Amino acid sequence: MNASDGMTIALSKGRILEETLPLLECAGIVPLEDPAKTRRLIIGTSRPDVSIVVVRATDVPTYVQYGAAAVGVAGKDVLMEHGASGLYEPLDLGIARCRMMLAGRPGHAPGDGRLRIATKFVNVTQRHFAAQGRQVEIIKLYGSMELAPLVGLADYIVDLVDTGNTLKANGLAPLELIAQISSRLVVNKAAMKMQHARIQQLIEGLQPALTQA
Repeated sequence: MNASDGMTIALSKGRILEETLPLLECAGIVPLEDPAKTRRLIIGTSRPDVSIVVVRATDVPTYVQYGAAAVGVAGKDVLMEHGASGLYEPLDLGIARCRMMLAGRPGHAPGDGRLRIATKFVNVTQRHFAAQGRQVEIIKLYGSMELAPLVGLADYIVDLVDTGNTLKANGLAPLELIAQISSRLVVNKAAMKMQHARIQQLIEGLQPALTQA
């Protein structure tokens, strides 16, 4: 579906997809196939002028920024890390809530020395500690963050924390809040002008569902 033909919504698999679909249903948009199971890359919906694409979470802002999708749903962590130039964030959907935390061994608060931190949120971590005037060495990892302090790879980690059970199971604890995270509706700035009525209808359709949540 080309932008001129209708509106494409970019979503990512997992928790965000599961929690976004009921909101879209309240706005009258229901996928014709299960996005978590279909092999189709572009999924039609109950609205002939609206389609859904399911991409990697970190790619959602890129698809929207470059106009491949008019709108998308992305976690605030992704927007903070990868930047959100060319995007509007008209709605905090209040879903997929968690916290971005500095974590490490309990009672082992960061001192004034140079810290070594493992994270996939390199840009956010650099900005956070630069604003505090603290020296850090950042080691980029893509998974199993909790392992880094246990094997001496890093002193601390910066990661998303939901229940904190994984940290606790590995002898770690959240030490410092960096940001509260939830998922946002993001809109391409050019699409907001070209498809204003359609996008505004989506925003207005989502708002009652957010009020009830």
